[in-house]
Amino acid sequence: MNRIARSDYLNYVSVDRVFLTAEWQYLAMLNYEVDASMLLPFVPAGTELDRWKGKVFASLVGFRFLKTKLLGFLPIPMHSNFEEVNLRFYVRRQVGSEVRRGVVFIREFVPRRAIAFIARTFYKENYVALPMAHEIQAAGDDRLRVAYRWRSHNCRSEMNLETDGNSELPGEGSIEQFITEHYWGYAAQPGGGCVEYRVTHPSWRVWQVGRSAFEGDAEKLYGKPIAAVLHGKPQSAFLAEGSAVSVMWGRRL
Repeated sequence: MNRIARSDYLNYVSVDRVFLTAEWQYLAMLNYEVDASMLLPFVPAGTELDRWKGKVFASLVGFRFLKTKLLGFLPIPMHSNFEEVNLRFYVRRQVGSEVRRGVVFIREFVPRRAIAFIARTFYKENYVALPMAHEIQAAGDDRLRVAYRWRSHNCRSEMNLETDGNSELPGEGSIEQFITEHYWGYAAQPGGGCVEYRVTHPSWRVWQVGRSAFEGDAEKLYGKPIAAVLHGKPQSAFLAEGSAVSVMWGRRL
């Protein structure tokens, strides 16, 4: 068989073939309304910004990545359970009569070098390996306190929230549904174009939150314009319960 480049191989792989399976749990989501001009440099070719009621959002998301397996059956020793924090925004792509609503990641943090390497190699996602930790504990009266922490350049950062009330499925047309139900990923590629991949999971129950916060030197992590956003108050914040997920092989557009 002739050897082919990785980017060419992605074009041959079915979008229904599983690349990775895992469980995502306790997704803390801080959602910020932003000016579209801030995100336009990051929008992959072939996609456009997705909006909720005319508004553009970026989200800081922290969660637990559990029972991770490549190809759906191959565990990575010492790399099955870990934290992830990512900064992302939302796009859409028209494919015939279908609208594919997806996510673009500006930066993703994980504590495992091998995981970061795999994501950079196969999808060219902007993964960085950093020391990380999490805290999930009962806060009384059926409340949960959830925090994700990471350290970069001797700077400690944290995102945290505390739930208020019981979890429930998002309402139709709600911002919670908009944020959680983007089932495609898009990653811009060197030299142009992008990779498209599908992510499958059921609808997630969500908790509303009484308080939420990001703390840290966002300018060093993301640059000055994004830092100004993250140090402001989120437009919305909630905790998603999570579920088993499957990430499919990508296809270069």
